[in-house]
Amino acid sequence: MVSGRPLRGALCLTAGLAAWHIGPAATWLPGVRAALPALGGAGDPRHVALTFDDGPDPRSARDFLRTLERLDVHATFFLLGSRLHRHPGIGRALMEHGHELAVHGWEHERPWLPRLRRDIRDVARAVETVHRVGGRRPLWYRPPYGILTGGRWEAARRSGLRPVLWTAWGRDWTPWARPDTVLAELGASLRGGGTVLLHDSDRMSAEGSWRAALGALPDLVAACRAAGLTVGPLAEHGRAGPSLRPPSPGRGDAARPVQLRGPAPR
Repeated sequence: MVSGRPLRGALCLTAGLAAWHIGPAATWLPGVRAALPALGGAGDPRHVALTFDDGPDPRSARDFLRTLERLDVHATFFLLGSRLHRHPGIGRALMEHGHELAVHGWEHERPWLPRLRRDIRDVARAVETVHRVGGRRPLWYRPPYGILTGGRWEAARRSGLRPVLWTAWGRDWTPWARPDTVLAELGASLRGGGTVLLHDSDRMSAEGSWRAALGALPDLVAACRAAGLTVGPLAEHGRAGPSLRPPSPGRGDAARPVQLRGPAPR
């Protein structure tokens, strides 16, 4: 028979480990991200950061490169290390076109159980791969599904990465996504100083869904520019360098809304 004191101790230890592991995942919630502006991706209110997750993908990379070049826009690409290892040429092409490479992990996995050593190892492998392919160490980390855990926090810290989530997304991963639904979703929350989350691959999404994000880009960029906002990578999103420290509000610094048209998604 197990006595009460050791059992209570074991339960407290288990509860503490669970809280350490999953507690930070609350940052996935918009209200929590709003209270942590740097983590949420808030930056210069005259700028919008454009970011893409889940690549590189040889089926879609050329289309995104061409469209972004035509729009004269650079972006931050959160890449999976395992895919970049298989397709280093795409990573080099992104760098050659002036885009920024960031870390999305090694594989796109859900963090159901604590796995500190594996998190540290996988993020470090992804950092090394981005550095080797791109020629410079990445600055940013966005975990798969945007779920930060204690292990992922620690892995990012040890690798010298700054976790960044998003302020607006397009729900472009769904099977019913279209360019107009992506714009409608973004328009609900996008303001100057925001970070846009889109996907340049459908490896973790509905087949062909990347075309919805691609098709929304021209109108998204045009709307931001019409609002007097610049569009670019996270490295250009903060006045004090890449710290993403939100500027102090002042005259002319109010976050400007971006008027995006499109029917509400079904």
